Amino acid sequence: MENEGFVKSQKENGIATVSFFHAKSNSLLSSQLKQLKKAFDQLSEDTSVNVIILRSEGEKAFCAGASFDELLKIENFEQGKEFFMGFARLVNAMRRCNKIIIGRIHGKAVGGGVGLVAATDYALATKNASLKLSELAIGLGPFVVGPPIERKIGVKDFNAMSLDCEWRSAEWGREHGFYKEIFDTIENLDKAIYDFATELASRNPEALKKLKRIFWEGTEHWDKLLEERAENSGKLVLSDFTKEFIKSFKSKK
Repeated sequence: MENEGFVKSQKENGIATVSFFHAKSNSLLSSQLKQLKKAFDQLSEDTSVNVIILRSEGEKAFCAGASFDELLKIENFEQGKEFFMGFARLVNAMRRCNKIIIGRIHGKAVGGGVGLVAATDYALATKNASLKLSELAIGLGPFVVGPPIERKIGVKDFNAMSLDCEWRSAEWGREHGFYKEIFDTIENLDKAIYDFATELASRNPEALKKLKRIFWEGTEHWDKLLEERAENSGKLVLSDFTKEFIKSFKSKK
C-alpha cells in the first residue's frame, strides 16, 4: 500500500527518475531499500537511459533515514545487520551504477537520508534542504552512510556532524560539497534539474560511464567495509539505550 511506502521509476528522453515516498517524513523501510537498489541495478544496464534523477515525493522532508517503526521490531543481531545491509547495498548500487545520478533534494535530510545525498554524483537542493546526522543521539552512529559522507565533505566535517548531531543549513551543505546549488523554490529546483538532466542525457554515454568510474575510484573495498559497518549498527540497535530513545521519540509525535 502506498501509505506504507513505495518506490517507482519512469523513463523519458534518456532520463530515468527514481522516486520514493513514506508518509512518515519519507523514512525508509527495508522493502524500499531493496526496491531502490533493484532500480539502480536495472537502470545501470539500461541502454535507453543516460542519466538518473533520485527524488522523493511530497514537499516536506527529502528523507528522514531509517524507519523507526521497523527499527523497534528488530529482535536479534541477524535482523539488525540485515536491515542496515539495506543501506549498504543501496549505497554500493549507487556508486557502481553506470549512470550519473542527480539528487533532487527538496527538503530536510536526516541520518541515512544524508547518506543518500552523499551517494549521488551531483545534487541540487532548495533552501529548506538542511542536513543532520542524528545517529549518535539514538545510540547508534553513521556507520554505513559514513564513507560516502566523509568522501563528500572530508574527515573534519564528517567528524563534527557525527558528534554534535546538529542541523546544518542548505547553504552550509552547498559550501561543503553536498549541493552544487540551492534554490528558493521547488519550482526553480525542478527547472534546474530538468535542464541539467536534459543536457547530460545528450552527452556521449561512454564518456559519462568512464567519468562515473573515475568519480568513485578508490571505493572498490566498500562491499566489505559497509558490511562491517552494518554489523556495528546491527549490534547497537539492540541496546536498551536505542530502544528507549526510539520509544520516547515516538511517544512525543
